[in-house]
Amino acid sequence: MPDSNITKRALAAALKELMETKPFSKISVSDICQACDMSRKSFYYHFQDKFDLVNWIYYTECVAVLKEKNFDTGWDLLEDLCLYFYNNQSFYRRTLSVDGQNSFSEYFRDIVATILAVDMEEIFGKDKYLHFYVDFYTDAFLCAIKRWLLDKNCMPAKQFTGLLKNCLLRTSGSILQKLTTSPESAGE
Repeated sequence: MPDSNITKRALAAALKELMETKPFSKISVSDICQACDMSRKSFYYHFQDKFDLVNWIYYTECVAVLKEKNFDTGWDLLEDLCLYFYNNQSFYRRTLSVDGQNSFSEYFRDIVATILAVDMEEIFGKDKYLHFYVDFYTDAFLCAIKRWLLDKNCMPAKQFTGLLKNCLLRTSGSILQKLTTSPESAGE
């Protein structure tokens, strides 16, 4: 299997290098293969298409690494995730701007939804609308990440995650306070 990873890493490096000068949509599998002197057969032995290669890059560089860490809180996980995106923003700006079937955005959304589903189930239990809550927070998170990374003046990851945390905690705290002090709740 080590030879397989060498080939995959060579293809990944070629794609990353090409994306420094060309939009993702303009890069073909042939371009990737030519850049690392490999055959298309080698590419297709390892990946279904260039989207699959992007997803493999994300999984091996980020997801697999984050899985190995023992985070104290979800905020720590979020901060490491955003730091990874920030450090690789040139690459992910180009991949996150592509939507549609097999896109990185779709793949990333599925990963976020899987993580959030666990948290949402803890909060809401087996609520029949659990999928709605998961979709809501997944879409909000994905939209915030995209907007942040695609901003030409992308703020540092720690500042971004701090703002997300502040926003969520303060708004939920305010809502909770209003609910517990409202005249409607006084009669309950």
